[in-house]
Amino acid sequence: MRRLAALIASLWCLPATAQPTETGEFRTPDLVELSRRDASIHLDIRYATSDNFTGHKLYAEARAFLQRPAAEALLRAHRALKAQGYGLLVFDGYRPWSVTKTFWQVTPPDKHKFVADPQKGSRHNRGCAVDVGLYHLRTGKEVAMPSAFDEMSERAAADYPGGTVEQRRTRALLRQALEKEGFKVNPDEWWHFDYQDWRLYRVLDVPFSEIHVSPRAPDAGRL
Repeated sequence: MRRLAALIASLWCLPATAQPTETGEFRTPDLVELSRRDASIHLDIRYATSDNFTGHKLYAEARAFLQRPAAEALLRAHRALKAQGYGLLVFDGYRPWSVTKTFWQVTPPDKHKFVADPQKGSRHNRGCAVDVGLYHLRTGKEVAMPSAFDEMSERAAADYPGGTVEQRRTRALLRQALEKEGFKVNPDEWWHFDYQDWRLYRVLDVPFSEIHVSPRAPDAGRL
């Protein structure tokens, strides 16, 4: 773990490389802060702590954003799940491209299917992917799934047949709620969902502190 932390720290000193060059027409970014839209969506932003697969803090702030259509779809899924006694627990949303680059550099090649290639950019970088689990409305406790969040193993697969019957049931419940609203699960990660409009947005490398929230529209983040 110390060796990995030292490697990550050294990456901040490397010369910056350009994010993917994209051509064509894209929508203007309109990032919505999820906690401002509905406080009953719980956040567990692991990359704002050292409690993540890198062992290193990568975000300065524990915040989660999505492009407005994706955020509204996520809210609809959250409301549907609340009727069944569950709420959404968000681990990550919009992710700056530079963080995706760090993930790729510190992840062993045989685990690269669990991280995005920075030469292409991640759907997180476009504000159209969310890492999410469930919590019990009654207790506030996280719902156990067949694997932990960010676990790079076969147990993380969306269709992994192991785990308990209850874990598979709640994993399916989460997937059904999000896919009904236009998200698609990543086959290698039960927690990762891509919104259907991701191709309409550019890859971004904007830190959370530079996403400006309009006082007239408290949930809108204009870049």
